[in-house]
Amino acid sequence: MSNHVLEGANANSDACTSDPSSDGEDSVGGTASDGPTAAEARMENTASSTSPPLPSQPMDPQLLKAATSGDSESLHGMASQHPEVLHGRTPAGNTCLHIASAHGHQEFCKDVLALNMSLLATVSVDIETPLVIAVKSGHASLALVLLAHWRCRQQLTDASAILQKDKNGCNALHHAIRGGHEKLALELIATEAALSRDVNNKEESPMFIAAVKNLTDVIKKLLENSDSPHGGPCSQNALHAAVRKGNPDIARLIMKTRPQLATEENADKSSPMHQAIHDKKIDIVTVLLEHDPSLGYLLCSKSDAPPLNSAAAVGDVDIARELLKHCPDTPYCDKSGFTCLHEAVSNGHTGFVQFVLGSKQLSPLVNMQDHQGRTALHIAAEMRNSKIIPALLLHQGIDITLPNNSGKTARQVLLAATEDNKETIWVCIFFPFRLF
Repeated sequence: MSNHVLEGANANSDACTSDPSSDGEDSVGGTASDGPTAAEARMENTASSTSPPLPSQPMDPQLLKAATSGDSESLHGMASQHPEVLHGRTPAGNTCLHIASAHGHQEFCKDVLALNMSLLATVSVDIETPLVIAVKSGHASLALVLLAHWRCRQQLTDASAILQKDKNGCNALHHAIRGGHEKLALELIATEAALSRDVNNKEESPMFIAAVKNLTDVIKKLLENSDSPHGGPCSQNALHAAVRKGNPDIARLIMKTRPQLATEENADKSSPMHQAIHDKKIDIVTVLLEHDPSLGYLLCSKSDAPPLNSAAAVGDVDIARELLKHCPDTPYCDKSGFTCLHEAVSNGHTGFVQFVLGSKQLSPLVNMQDHQGRTALHIAAEMRNSKIIPALLLHQGIDITLPNNSGKTARQVLLAATEDNKETIWVCIFFPFRLF
């Protein structure tokens, strides 16, 4: 594709592509909170700590076996004789509640919490709480049980049971969204809004991950919190993610509450608007233009390409029509004079060329020259494109005598191309009335 448009157009480059399906990814960018909530204040020392606790005492092998199998009877037997046995840890810093949570043993976990509620706030060497372990292990129903216990008896343990971030900076909400556990995510947000304001070590916000995972209801809930961040890695935002996933419903929700995201550029200098065009996401382009027609005039800061040129670069006629529908005078060339017709010819998009030539509004572009003095026919002749050259020559208004900055007309360039290209020779034979 032409460097005029595609330079920096792709927001999904390897450097800026985030896959929240993998472990340890989450975070944010966007508006910061005005001040800490009570829960956040209680977490100030705990959540900010990055030093994992050392096992205070080794876990009894029988307790480890009971936690692994979910044997509540053995649990009660050991706890009745030695209550302190519950504080035992594995070398990884896991308690019996961590182990049972990893295996999804709901009744065992309930029994542990009935005996010692404080274990809900304990963290492993990886700074993971039992709640995070349950979510990461895919036991959403158990996570809901743990959350319900904390809500009912939160006076017996601190907020770290819910708000604690792991070694990757992810909290329970990050993991719930990543795992696609929509009900759990909504419960977590309702229980503690502070969870939605956390950003992980990879700069992913819960909202960004929710957009990648297509969790529309979670996005809706997060948008109700005006201070919930919306950022992702490489300066992307949640709207970039919605574009990448091709989700017009999420794009519509974001545009209603945070329309400014449509113009924010990522590290590749691509806005969600330009990314939607580059990725040929017509449904997203329509949503963006319906909410803000001025996006049809938005230039890419890196390539200086207007949206119509971007559409031409990928040969998407439907997007071009949508742009003209909402913005009849949308720019058709960049500062160098490179028009959307030049762009379509350069990229070999015959259908887009025919669209331009058939449009009363755009057909005059057939004789427009770029900063090198080239018309679209000059470029087609240089590329020896046997499909586009006839389309241009058939246009009644074409002027083949316009010289480029080197003094060569399109006719001269085309005739020179016949010397080593048989297909171009046939074009000259069938269009002698234009060339001779």
